[in-house]
This record gives sequence, C-alpha cells and structure tokens, in this order.
Amino acid sequence: MRKFIWSFTTIVVLVVAALVYWKFYFVFADGTKAGQLNTFQKKGVIFKTWEGNIIQSGFKTNIQSNEFDFSVVDPKVAAILERNSGREVNLHYHRYNGSLPWRGMQGYIVDSVLEVRNMGTGTIIAPKVQ
Repeated sequence: MRKFIWSFTTIVVLVVAALVYWKFYFVFADGTKAGQLNTFQKKGVIFKTWEGNIIQSGFKTNIQSNEFDFSVVDPKVAAILERNSGREVNLHYHRYNGSLPWRGMQGYIVDSVLEVRNMGTGTIIAPKVQ
C-alpha cells in the first residue's frame, strides 16, 4: 500500500509540474508586431511591471484599429520603449499560455525592439546645406 501511495503521489506531482510548465513557461508562439507605441507605463500593486500598448495599422478611415497589449521584463528594452512613445516600432515577442504576476499582466512578453521609425513628424532637425 505504501508503494502505491508513493507512486501515485509521484505521478500527481509530475503531472502538476508539467501543467504548470505548459501554462506559464512554454513559449506558445513568437513573432513580431509593428505599430505606433501608444502607451508604455510601469504599473502594479505588489509587482511593478512594464506594460505597453501599440496600435497596429488598420483601415485608414479609422474604422478599425488593432491594439496589441504586451509586457516587458528586460529593463533595457523598457528604457528604449520609454524614450520612443508615439513612434512606429517593430517589436519581437514571446507568447505564453498564461501570465505570471512578476512577469507582467499580459501573455505577450516583448524581448527586443527590432526597429524604431520616426513617422515623419518633423521632430528630427536636419542641418541646412548652403
């Protein structure tokens, strides 16, 4: 009877460990998203995490806008995004099946910024050529 209880407990622990890994640590997908960085902020009650939102291009008549909510773990990536609010960005992300409080509120975790574009707003001052 003791051997049965030990075997059953071992199997239950292994199954629970596999489910936790699949839910919170297994990378379900990874890819890139591009859009205008709308919001980027550090928020939370107990765990302060970086949370952001980009607006992806949709119809040009503003009928539809696709939003992409994401979290950032790396402080270097967070610093880049914080400096480039309002610009077009191209982000690389990992998608998890669930979120952890210390990793962020979203299942999408941005791990790098591939490109930052100016959007032609005239904020870059070019020298005059004579």
